[in-house]
Amino acid sequence: TYDKPQQYATGMIHVFVNGEQVLLDGEHTGAQPGRVVRGPGWKGSNARKSEAKSGALTARIQELQQESGIVGLGAAVVDQEGIEYVHGFGFADKDRQLPYTENSIQNIASISKTFIGMSLLKAQELGMLDLDDPLNKYLPFKVVNPKYPDQEITLRQLSCHTSSIRDTEVYDQRSYVLKETMPQEDREKLEAYENLNNPEDAIPMEEFFRRVLIPDGPWYSEDAYLESSPGTKFEYSNVAAALTAYALERATQTDYMQFTKKHILEPLQMKSSGWSFDQVNLEKHSILYDENQNPFPLYRLITYPDGGLICSVSDLGKYLSELIRGYSGSGTILTQESYKELFQGQLADSFFEERDAENPYNDEYDMGIFMGLSGTGNIGHTGGDPGVSTFMFFNKESLTGQIVFLNTSLNQGSFDSFVKIWNILEEYRS
Repeated sequence: TYDKPQQYATGMIHVFVNGEQVLLDGEHTGAQPGRVVRGPGWKGSNARKSEAKSGALTARIQELQQESGIVGLGAAVVDQEGIEYVHGFGFADKDRQLPYTENSIQNIASISKTFIGMSLLKAQELGMLDLDDPLNKYLPFKVVNPKYPDQEITLRQLSCHTSSIRDTEVYDQRSYVLKETMPQEDREKLEAYENLNNPEDAIPMEEFFRRVLIPDGPWYSEDAYLESSPGTKFEYSNVAAALTAYALERATQTDYMQFTKKHILEPLQMKSSGWSFDQVNLEKHSILYDENQNPFPLYRLITYPDGGLICSVSDLGKYLSELIRGYSGSGTILTQESYKELFQGQLADSFFEERDAENPYNDEYDMGIFMGLSGTGNIGHTGGDPGVSTFMFFNKESLTGQIVFLNTSLNQGSFDSFVKIWNILEEYRS
């Protein structure tokens, strides 16, 4: 019977299997000429062990999340075959007790920049640009470091943060825009509320660059450019990243949102992902929280390519799996040649005042094409915005990777809990 599969059938006196007698006068002869046929619900010992291991992982992370001050988080472990483990913890909406799941969505901050790198290389494959082209070839206005007026800034320099463009305080003050106007009394309750502008203050991305990077622009500062010449020093820049995506729009004559949708999101079946509120299901969008668990209102970025992709940990798992395949030579979004360039380090010691080779997840030790390369063989990117902390890396030796999304700004206590969670995921995939 189903309940007692080891019990012999009654009423049977003689049974033959493959011509060999296995039941004689109702007694088993000891012969076993057949084979077991497994049903669809059967799980082998390896599957059962993996399931138990996943269950233990879930329990450990859940315990840490509950004591961490992190309202909600998503975690995934992937390899080049796909997602090996994915789970959500805590709440996407604490007040309504809505759980944070693997399908909850949120903006992923600077991990978004890696999509600029992928898009640049796809456009290069299509013959629409070259990484060594001067930036100004594609702009309707001129961007040049005024200390070096005769030196062109190239797309490659932008892609590895050596363009000499630097973020000023204007980036934080002007780039973040609320989805809906917020009363002043509510704004004052929030940490960093001064960085969230009302919708009526939003301007087009092109106008943002004109105001910030051109000397006669109203938001221009001499600090917008380094004292060093283009191509000589590393300076991480959100403005430079978004400017690259804008140049790509001009080169391809295609809106950046549509370009990434066609060449990355749709081929990878990242169906929950998008760059704007009208491209995603807002019912799945997590509330974001400050470090004291106060909710942030929904916001977007004028310079959205540098940090504004909205997606779930499940969707980003598909993307990370493709990156691993690309590194190992079996990717489908880019050619092998393009993937090789994506992951090729561009920087030397001379680009830095100091360089941390020991931190295994230092995404600024070296840069590919908007792709962080640590000194210990981990590849990926981190991200941080109001109410957002995100981490995505894979190891080039094991060809396995992991992702963590947090919907809460980190303080020291919650950061320590995050590190423990990250290390547990690393143990799981080792």
